Amino acid sequence: MVKNGVLALLCLLLMTTQVYAGESVSFENYLKAFDYQERRNMKIGIQEMLHLYKQGSVQIIDIRFREEHQVYSFGFIKHIPLNELPDRLKELDRSKIIVTVCPHYDRAEIARTFLTLKGYQSKYLVEGLLGLADYLRGDRAKDFIHEMTQ
Repeated sequence: MVKNGVLALLCLLLMTTQVYAGESVSFENYLKAFDYQERRNMKIGIQEMLHLYKQGSVQIIDIRFREEHQVYSFGFIKHIPLNELPDRLKELDRSKIIVTVCPHYDRAEIARTFLTLKGYQSKYLVEGLLGLADYLRGDRAKDFIHEMTQ
């Protein structure tokens, strides 16, 4: 039983290394290596994302269209429209987890998959920007900004 557990752990580590080694991986190979761990790793919640942001461990990318961004935006989130992402990869910090965001999560998941295939460690925000806007209001917004400026 222990031997099977160690073997499973080794396989998981090899698959994770393949996906996050900073090298491009084909979509076919990504799908073949996809498992429950990757399913968990691809997502991040608001509280965890903000905690990691405060630590400087994540770069948050808003992938909405320019017009959407003009309507509302977050001052601490970098805007790179999804259709410009392939040409603007140099703006991303490979030393950080890239968190992709959009109003819900559909386009953010597309961006996350693209970045993962390009060798970035990436996640998408499960609650989306609408959830983030709801979370960061009132006292939470004040507290967040206060913590970031200290």
